[in-house]
Amino acid sequence: MLHPNKLTQAKHAAHEAPTPGLPHSLRNRVFASIAATVIALTSATTAGAAIIETDDRSESERLASDIVAEATEADHEWQEVAAMETILPVKVQGTTDVEKTGAAEMPEEEPVEPTEEESSGGSSGPSVDIAADCSEYSGNKAIGCTMTLDAGWGLDEFSCLESLWERESGWNEQAYNEGSGAYGIPQSLPGDKMSSHGDDWETNPATQIAWGLDYIDGRYGSPCGAWSHSESNGWY
Repeated sequence: MLHPNKLTQAKHAAHEAPTPGLPHSLRNRVFASIAATVIALTSATTAGAAIIETDDRSESERLASDIVAEATEADHEWQEVAAMETILPVKVQGTTDVEKTGAAEMPEEEPVEPTEEESSGGSSGPSVDIAADCSEYSGNKAIGCTMTLDAGWGLDEFSCLESLWERESGWNEQAYNEGSGAYGIPQSLPGDKMSSHGDDWETNPATQIAWGLDYIDGRYGSPCGAWSHSESNGWY
């Protein structure tokens, strides 16, 4: 039976004896790797130190040491970065929001009434107020009667004019002769000759009548003179 003191010495000897079959340098690496793995879970810095201090490191251990060192350095760099300030505006206590101003007000301009020529898109014929002496007529004939009197002729001359243009166009401002191309109440040939008295010659009876009276005055001297020629020749 062994003495208790001898048993204790045997345990110490067994504990201190080197692990059979493992070289001294390999045993150190195993212990260092285990220690580095355990410590790395709590502190990358301590783990890096454990690996770095191991003697006779393999290629894998050197790579692990570099990774841990870089991670440790990056960890310190992030700690040194100042906290980013918010880019949103901060409302100071005690201040009120500034009211948004509306668009700058433009000074009001006085409206400009378009001229008669601008309203119609160009020059237009005369405006006619029907004369009292022409009250027995209506429509385009009332306009023709009034303008005949305004030209200096009497109602007798208008009677000739009424007959002349009744034959030519029936006093229709849109009458068109497909055979000759004559157009309008006075049957102007071609129709655009009447543009000399207004751009609205195609639609305005007053423009057409004004041109027709000037034509008759210049060629026959009066409406009755034009009517006489038409009676004799079938045209004027």
